[in-house]
Amino acid sequence: MKKLFKIAPVALVSAFTIFVMGCNDNTAADALVIERQGVFASGGSVTEPIPGEFNVTENWMDFSRAGNTAHVDHANTFFQIPAGKNRSPIVYLHGYGQTRTGWQATPDGREGWSDIFLKKGRAAFLVDQPRRGAAGNTVNVVANPQDTRNGGKEYNPGDQAWYTHFRIGRGTPNRYEGSQFPAGDEALNQFLRQMTPSTGEYDEALFGKSMSAVLADTRKMTGKKPVYMTHSQGGRVGWATDTENMAAVIAIEPGFAPEVGSETYKKFVAAKVPMIFYFGDYIDNGPEDIKSTGFWKMVLAQVRDFAEHYNKDGGDATVIYLPEIGIKGNSHFMFQELNNKEIAEHIEKWLESKGL
Repeated sequence: MKKLFKIAPVALVSAFTIFVMGCNDNTAADALVIERQGVFASGGSVTEPIPGEFNVTENWMDFSRAGNTAHVDHANTFFQIPAGKNRSPIVYLHGYGQTRTGWQATPDGREGWSDIFLKKGRAAFLVDQPRRGAAGNTVNVVANPQDTRNGGKEYNPGDQAWYTHFRIGRGTPNRYEGSQFPAGDEALNQFLRQMTPSTGEYDEALFGKSMSAVLADTRKMTGKKPVYMTHSQGGRVGWATDTENMAAVIAIEPGFAPEVGSETYKKFVAAKVPMIFYFGDYIDNGPEDIKSTGFWKMVLAQVRDFAEHYNKDGGDATVIYLPEIGIKGNSHFMFQELNNKEIAEHIEKWLESKGL
């Protein structure tokens, strides 16, 4: 594994980290000590040199870049390993238009899931998938039509569109009745500033290959197969990832589950990977005039069908529709909402029941 930065042992108190992130719900009694942290790259490729001889004298001023190569299409992972307990680590993969930031804190400054699970002894491996965030280097810089307009020259506005699709409310700043999404202009401002475009085309197979390398690197560093936690579009990449180094899957409202009987489905059945799916509120009871309600109903039904077949075929899959267990008001971003600790506790109990 080639690391982009040296990884040195450190001892950090999370009260400091949380202050930097804007969090305010920590006390010295529940301080988090980080034994080790750092950043590394996994997967990717190196381009063939541009034809011609490298001009060492001109170097960066030679805009032909003759003789130059580029390291591209890797995943970038920031990790923290807590002192003390050594439970199964978690690899976190974001969804569309997002980076690892979403797992690290909440829009209103409380602890994010990465800190919450760190305190439970679970090392955090927070990924930016290829062509996103800190892993933006790619050969063909091609804007996704969802990200740009006017021939790729302008960023495509989407605050209200994505906010509504994420089932927070009927366009900003509205929230559904009983919503767990943090209230206030500043929380909304922080949330919407998480969105970021991709630098290249969406390539599920390529992303899955790089994520397979992340899981392998995580296992080498910790001595344990990691739990793979995905969100939204990251769930699609999750199914394209090799199962060899995967202890379990926690899929937070994935775009879909593998098609029953497909090669991907068979791959997970053969590996006997336990998995649990979480869905928030406003799906069965969502506004009928909003098209996204139908989309999320379709996804939930498809995932339930997958789980039924997966279990019949010897797998282990659980689908949690939060309102059915009395947890209400959550959107697509349940890990950033007011009750994120309650949902994290539910996940932790499931992990413990699987011996992880």
